[in-house]
Amino acid sequence: MIAAEPPVAEIVVTAPVLPPSPADAAFSVQTLDPKALAAGARVDDALGQVSGFSLYRRLSSLGANPTVQGVSLRGIAGSAASRALVTLDGAPVNDPFGGWVIFNAIPSETLGSATVVRGAGAGAYGAGALTGEIALETAPAQSGDWLLDAEGGSLGHDRVAGVVSQSLGRFVVTLSASQEHDSGWDPIRQGRGPADSNLSLDAWTASLRLAAQLGAADAAARLSVYHQDQGSGEVGVSSRDEGVSFTASAARAPTPGVLGWRAQAWLSASNLANTAAAVTANQATATLVDNEYATPSLGIGGDAALRAVWPSATLEAGLDIRRDEGEDREDYGAVGGGFRDWRLAGGASMVGGTYLEGTDRLGGWLFTANLRADAWRDSSGHESQGPLDGAASLSQAYANRGGVLPSARFGLKYAVNQFLSLRLAAYSGFRPPTLNELYRPFRVGNFVTLANPGLSPERLDGAEAGAGGAWRALSWSATSFYNRLVDPVSNVTLAKGPLTDSVGGFIPAGGALMQRENLGVVIAYGIEADARWDLGRTLDARASVSWTHARVSGAGQAPQLDGLRPAETPAAAATVSIDAALSPRLGLTLDGRYEGQQFVDDLNQLNLAPSFDLDARLNWRAGRRLTLYVFADNLLNLPIQQNQTSASLLSYGPPRTFGLGLTLASVSSDK
Repeated sequence: MIAAEPPVAEIVVTAPVLPPSPADAAFSVQTLDPKALAAGARVDDALGQVSGFSLYRRLSSLGANPTVQGVSLRGIAGSAASRALVTLDGAPVNDPFGGWVIFNAIPSETLGSATVVRGAGAGAYGAGALTGEIALETAPAQSGDWLLDAEGGSLGHDRVAGVVSQSLGRFVVTLSASQEHDSGWDPIRQGRGPADSNLSLDAWTASLRLAAQLGAADAAARLSVYHQDQGSGEVGVSSRDEGVSFTASAARAPTPGVLGWRAQAWLSASNLANTAAAVTANQATATLVDNEYATPSLGIGGDAALRAVWPSATLEAGLDIRRDEGEDREDYGAVGGGFRDWRLAGGASMVGGTYLEGTDRLGGWLFTANLRADAWRDSSGHESQGPLDGAASLSQAYANRGGVLPSARFGLKYAVNQFLSLRLAAYSGFRPPTLNELYRPFRVGNFVTLANPGLSPERLDGAEAGAGGAWRALSWSATSFYNRLVDPVSNVTLAKGPLTDSVGGFIPAGGALMQRENLGVVIAYGIEADARWDLGRTLDARASVSWTHARVSGAGQAPQLDGLRPAETPAAAATVSIDAALSPRLGLTLDGRYEGQQFVDDLNQLNLAPSFDLDARLNWRAGRRLTLYVFADNLLNLPIQQNQTSASLLSYGPPRTFGLGLTLASVSSDK
């Protein structure tokens, strides 16, 4: 008799990262699970469930230009360059040239969780985590898993995404891809003219991931590419962004007596092309005045860490380094239908740091302390320009600069009982200016912003006090915070049009000439609260609210801004998300987001009214592997102001849109 072969063990691989640090318990942390991530139409929409999360403009990656997809937390001060660090399995995904995040390059179908850490993240997060970190983590992969999602709807919308995993020896290979098209909408509702056109999107992304369990360690390598084309809302004005990234990483979880470790290296390359136009009164004509035909950039870096654990304590030491280089290449100064001049400007930046973090538990107390030091350096800065048909009339090399900045964070948490805990924390962090801020001037309509190669790093000091707990199905947290942001990089108005500038060209009446400057200090204090009522498959309700009082002190550099609110910074925000089972097969998801009044400009003269957006989705589980759904975004069809370019001209987010779709999966899908 032949003995039956033993069953083959299932291979399930997870992201090669260290387990969450015990220190996180002392800070304001919120985690979105796969159900919460699936609730948003795109990753940045899902992250919008965390109040205080914001992109630079009040517009998602559906219509936002790549250069304004900068991520910030807590409403301290918005920035197109990102004042929060975004990582995928520990590797930064912020663009190496501009710091913005291309969310269309990260399909939500590939993610397993998103952890949002509010407050300056000295620790393992390093430079760039000025207002916090958003740690995205890929979903666990198992051989034989697959998913296909397809949807279509109004505004000419269609999207297809797929993920498939298959074992290859001891490895699991995961392929993912997505494609999206939106014919878009005209953002101008009043005062529309012949110069106006749609905000549209064509985007695709693909990735190959190879992962394995190598003994007690997890290892993975990921290669991804993306491309997107966008219509920018004016005739003949568009953007194109493309990139490729590679990450290799390995990690082993620590156990008592055995060190845990993490090591990874990454490389990313991107290239952005943008055009800009000057628009005449009444939106009659849009004349191209700038053709930024390329911004090739390259980012390379790595990090490593060791963690030791004991029954009541941990100790972690680590280091990381990043180097970015890039160049802005453009033709500008249009005269009589053609461009007059060319410009090349760019350079390189490097930042590297090391840290030591420890935690200790004593009874109901948790203590944590972290010390960190980073060296930063800007080098190879240059700018040259000249007539389009001739040699350079200006060629300038900027002096190399650098320094060393210390940072730290300390936390204390006390568990009063199993239902209530209290915590205190203090922290500091910094963000070096991006290559985009240092070297690239840009134009949006009749607003021109000049670069500044003399910018200094931003620094933030803060403290917070919080409480949280859980009782049965309810979990909650509340935090009050105080932050002092020193030398924030801001777009400061130098003069109003009409005027002619040697870099920006002619700026008509209603426009303005601006420049990036380190602007004194921003003082911000506020409160935030999160709650979740989770009854499993029956009901999952989440709510998040925040209020921030942020004011500028120009410190003599810009006294006209003293006491004003930072641009693109709402004082109040609130979100609610409800996932309810109406029957064993039928589910309803509602997501609402409120943002208070905010100003587009530093002078607080261009105002955006408060907004509320409600999205809805009905899921019908038609079979073990098939789910059908219908959705409506901006269900109430409310006008959502997203930008103001003059006292009388407002642009708006998308109107109410409908669509339907299906999900086929090897296992039941929560989408």
